[in-house]
Formats: sequence, C-alpha cells, structure tokens
Amino acid sequence: MTEQAAPHRFVGRTRELDSLRADIARAGLDTLAGRPAPRGRVLLIAGRPGSGRSALAAELARGVAGDYPGGVHTARLSGPGGVAVPLERAVRGLLDALGVPPVAGAGPDHLAAELRAALAERSAVLVLDDVTAPEQLLELVPESRDCLVVAVAEGPLKGVPDVRPCTLGGLEPAAALALIASYAGETRIACDPEATHVLAEECAGHPAALVLAGGWLAGHPQACVADAVRELRRKGDSTEGSAGRPSGPKALARAFRLVYESLPPSVAHLLRLLPLAPAGVVDAHSASALAGCTVAAARTTLADCAGQGLLREVPEPDRANLTQYEVPGCLQPLLRGVLEAGVGREELLFARARMLERYVRLLQSCRATAEPPGSAVHTRLAGLPRALRFPSPEAAAAWLGSRLPSLLAAARIAVADGELDTLARRLVAALSRALAAHRSEAEAAPEQYRLHELVLGVAERRGLVWEKAAALLNLGDLDLRAERPHEALGRYRGALAVAREVRDPQPVGRALESVGAAYQELRDWGRAADWFGRALALRQTRGELADEARLRARLGAVHTYAGAWGWALREWRAAVAAHRRLGDVGGHARALGEVARVQQYAGYPREAIRTCTRAVDVARLSGDTALRAAVQLRLADLVDGVGDPEAAELHRAAAGRLAEQVPEAAAVRAAAVAVAEAEAECTDDPGPASAAGSAAEPVPEPAAGPPSADGDAPGDGERGTCPAAVPEDPAEPVPQPVEAAAGTVPAEGPEPAAGEGPKAGPAPRPAAADL
Repeated sequence: MTEQAAPHRFVGRTRELDSLRADIARAGLDTLAGRPAPRGRVLLIAGRPGSGRSALAAELARGVAGDYPGGVHTARLSGPGGVAVPLERAVRGLLDALGVPPVAGAGPDHLAAELRAALAERSAVLVLDDVTAPEQLLELVPESRDCLVVAVAEGPLKGVPDVRPCTLGGLEPAAALALIASYAGETRIACDPEATHVLAEECAGHPAALVLAGGWLAGHPQACVADAVRELRRKGDSTEGSAGRPSGPKALARAFRLVYESLPPSVAHLLRLLPLAPAGVVDAHSASALAGCTVAAARTTLADCAGQGLLREVPEPDRANLTQYEVPGCLQPLLRGVLEAGVGREELLFARARMLERYVRLLQSCRATAEPPGSAVHTRLAGLPRALRFPSPEAAAAWLGSRLPSLLAAARIAVADGELDTLARRLVAALSRALAAHRSEAEAAPEQYRLHELVLGVAERRGLVWEKAAALLNLGDLDLRAERPHEALGRYRGALAVAREVRDPQPVGRALESVGAAYQELRDWGRAADWFGRALALRQTRGELADEARLRARLGAVHTYAGAWGWALREWRAAVAAHRRLGDVGGHARALGEVARVQQYAGYPREAIRTCTRAVDVARLSGDTALRAAVQLRLADLVDGVGDPEAAELHRAAAGRLAEQVPEAAAVRAAAVAVAEAEAECTDDPGPASAAGSAAEPVPEPAAGPPSADGDAPGDGERGTCPAAVPEDPAEPVPQPVEAAAGTVPAEGPEPAAGEGPKAGPAPRPAAADL
C-alpha cells in the first residue's frame, strides 16, 4: 500500500513485511546478553515521503494486531509542514485513544509518565508516524516488554538502542503494475503491458508517483497507457531526459505536474488552497469555504481529487455524513509551491477568513443543537442554511469529536498568525461553548485549558486587559480542579493585578474570591478567610446579596475547618439571613443545616437539634425532595447522638420515604449512608470544653429567626467531611477573620500568617461565574 492508496489497494512489500515480522520474534541485544529487555521492541521503517512507509507500518500493525490485545494506536509526530508536533499533543492523543483522560494543563513529563503507566499493564502496538528526531521516539517508547513500537522516519534514528531498521526503495515491477491497475483498471493494463512497464520505469517505482500516474489514467478514461507515458515525459525537463531514469523525488514532481495541469481551473483552484487546511485535513465545508463554492460542489471535487491520488480519504467517516480527506505528506511541498506561485497574499487572507468564519458558524450550530427545543439559541437554528444544521445532538457531538483536531489546529494557527485576531477569538469562544455543551466539565478540561491559553496570548498581544484577566481566572480554575493550587494562586494573583488596572469591580471581586479558594485548597485557613473577607467587603459595597450569601458560606466553611466554631456560626448565620432576604428557600435550608453541623461539632447537640428542626421546616417549603431527605437524615443523626434511637429511626424512615420519590433514589440513599458513617467517624461527640477557641470565645446561642437561602452554600455537598474538634497544636492561635468595614475594600497590606488548621479536606468550591 502506498501513502496515497486506500487500505484495499495495498500491494507489494512482501519481503519487507516478512523481514519485519521476523524481527519481532528475534531476540534483542539485551536478551542475547542475558539481560531483561528494559522496554518494548522498536521497529523502524525508513524511507522518503511517498515511499509507502506509513502504509507499510499500518499493514504490519494490522497483521500483528491479533497478538496484541491492547490494540493498535497511532500518533503522528510531525505536522503538514514537517514541523515536529509537541510531545504533549502527541501524548494526549495516545492517552485519549487508550481511554485515559489526560490531566488539564499537565506538562509533557507528567503526561509521558501517565502514558507509560497506562501501557505498563497492556500489550499494545504503537505506530509513531513521521518521527523527526530520536528524542521524540525515546519519550514515547513504553517500558512494558509486551508492547511493540513501529516507528516511521525518513532516515536512521541515532541514539535509539536496539532499533531494527527496514529501508524502503521503489516497488518491484509486478507490484508497480498492480498499483497502476488498481486505479486505471485491469483492461487498459492488459491491452498494453509494455507501455505499463515503461510508465512504471518513468515513475522510478516510486509509489506516490505510480498512484498519481494511475490517477491520471482514471481521470482520463479515453486515454491509453502510452498517452500517459508521452505526457509524463513532456513534463520532464531536458536534463532529466538526458540523465536516463529519473529519481524518486523528480518522478513524483513530474507525476504531480501531469495530474495538476490537467485539472479543470475550478478544481486546480481548490487544490492550490488545500495547504491552508488545518492539520492537513479537509472536508466539504472547509473546502467550500476556502474555494468560495457550494458544499455540494466541494464534495464532488474532493471525491474526484481522491480518485486521482491527490487526496487520501480518512477512515471512519463520522455520522454527519461528511467524509474527511487528508493531503498526503509527500504532496504538501508541491502544493505549497503552486500556492505561493499562483495565489496572492490578499486572496490567501480572504480564503483563511472564509474558512474560520465557516468553522465559527458550524460550532454555533453544533452548540445550539444541544440546547433544549424552544430555547432562544435553538430557535435561531432555523435561520441557518440546511448544510450548516445537524439532524440531532448525537450527530453534532459526533461531528465535534471527529473535527476537534482540525478545529484546535485552526485556532492555534489563527492565533499564531496574528492577522485575524478577531476571528481567532470568535473561533476559540465558539469552540469552548460547543465543548461545554456536548462534554462534561472533566472531559472538556484539557481542550478548554489550551483554548484559554490561546485567548491569553491574543489578549497580551493586543493589550486586551479585560480578556487577559478572564483568561487568567479561567486557567486558574482549571489548575485548581487539577489539584495544582500553587499554579492556580499565581494565575489568580495575576488576574487580580490586571483587573485592578481596568478598575472593574466584577473581575476584582472574582479574583479576590478565587485567591481565597486557592488558599483554602492549600489548607491555609487564615489567608483563605482574609481573602474571602476582602471579596465580601467589595460585594457588600455593591449590594450584591447573592454573592454576599455565597461568600458568607465560604467563610463559614473555612472557619469550620479551622475549628473556630464561634466565627463559623457567625458566618453561617449571616448566610442564613442573606438567603432569607434573597428568598432562596433551598439555600436557606442548607445554611441552617450547616449551622446545626457547627453546633454539633462545638458540643451543643440540643441547640443543633433545634436548628436542624427549623432546617427541616424550611426545606419542606422549598419543594426540593432530595434536600428534604438530606436534612431529615441529618436530624436523625443528631437525635441518635443524644440517645434517642427510636426518634432517630422515625426520622430515617421519613428520609427514606422522601428519597424514594427522587429519580436518583439509590444515589441519595448511598449518599445518606456515607454521610452517617463519615460523621460518626469524625465527630466523636466533641464537648464544649474541647472545642477550639472555646475558652476565649464562647459559642453563641443559635439564632432564631426566619430562614435564608442560597443554592451554592459550600459544605452542602461536604457532609462526609468534618474537621477535627481540636487543632494539632493547642497553643497555636485559631486564625480569625479579617474585619472589614462595610463599604470599604481592604487594602492589600501584609497577609496574615498561615494558620495551620486541621487536615480536613477542602470545602467544595462553588462555580465562579464566568466573566
């Protein structure tokens, strides 16, 4: 098989295949020396682009796939222009193929370690195509001896130990004739076998040149093989003719000119623009945008080009029924040559702008398809052309998955070029929204991280201060979710500095709260309380009651973890009042439940029961059955803790009846059991004398009064985690919140010393609103 031919057109290379299979079974140098092999077996297929090296590697992998139950996984290590693909990108693709979700924002070393760990227990085949340097290969070779690595490169890879090379030349005459016949048909070959032999010689046995010659015959059904020989010789220069048989690269150039110069002007125009296709992959939509023609015309043109060997169909067509085509790597330099010679700079810019705009509209349609019918976004779909609409959310998700490498490549190229920054920002925004619509937060995080980095690059280049702050905040959020709090803290501080430049209180408040969340993740309760207090003071000056309720809850959670029960009760009661003023009944019930939790930890079970009883009454008004069941279960545990098992059983039975009314009843019951077990483990019935800070800071009585509400109270989902009642060092002062007068924003000033609180898990972070 050649690099241009479809899978069913593999011909020849029998000797090379037998040699490679024998190399797999042959003992390596380490084995011969009596040492265990330190890594998997590495085979190298070396040859010029267009020699069929990639096809031979794929055929070998297909032949031995049955011996490797871990599957066959392919990664291309160089881009269309021959530039090496970053290791991180290649590893992410392999991890995705292995079903291992990569960590968002992780560096190449961490990802390579993840890949080696994923392959440690597998017997798999890795096909590494277009390797440009030995270092690329060494980073990806698995340590498992049960794995096989098939590397494809242009020449030898020095420094790779015990590598087994297989160098490719031209095809044998019989295989060359069979390859031409697979395009031109057996009849014409049988009618003039002598001319076919001459044609194969003129192509120097070069597989890519043979494919193009056969493609020319396929596109000219009235021509005979002798006509192809005559036309091919005309494309050669005089020096070539006097030199006898041409070399492989020269034969490829002549065959390309033979096909290209015979194309209709519209087809040649589209072909010239194909090097602009991101990742070297094109479909009917991107081709129609590049050439400025209809989607139907582009689809027909692409199919014709594939039939003449100029394009290669990408296997596994997606459910959107839009086949993708790949520009063969050996034709990329030739196509770039005709692009530079025949297309002006302005035309190039317009073509790229049309392609990016088409991607933006397709992504908007993809996102809108996932919205519920009747929504404003979904309704706007009716105004789009039929070719830009998807029949179902499943088809839209399939299209997004198949086009994601091309879309990411388009975004990277647009940002790096810098001439179409507005379109680049629109493309990144549309892609980010489409990913959020069709994938979970964890699944989309790796791509979202790279997209926010692209936005940050554009914002820094263009001096877009507000967008820079937003990108830093989003990157910090992803770092925090990936358990990199120190990196997140740096991002948040950078965002705070940028937000203060524009004097916009919205990003300033968001950044202040995010810095507090990073310190909370680091279990630095004192600094977390300080930064949450600064954010709270800013929100109070603006009268943002919902944000105040959320921040009160976060402060309450931080003080709970620090064991400062008095401060925790103060903040949770303030959250109760804020929720009540908002009219958020569910949030009010949750906050009351947290007040009861703190009272229980502080050693006041009777007050906790009274507060939790009020929480049950408020939850009943919310209409949230799951919330009612959770609060009822908390009350059952509190009653059981004071020695009333009969009443506790009644409350648990009521919680069970409520849980059965929830669709996720099994999950609710499982969570309820986990809550009961975790709290029984953690609390150990702490008394008032053992509460942190109880001597100097008596716990106030529970506040009576109507409920408050907020659906984002931190700690609502944290019922299985409770802080220790006493700090590890009793002499260490409990961190206190920074007092800030309402109506003022605290100055930066020196930060408080880190208060090392009990080692409890961090409180769940409420999702900060996107800027």
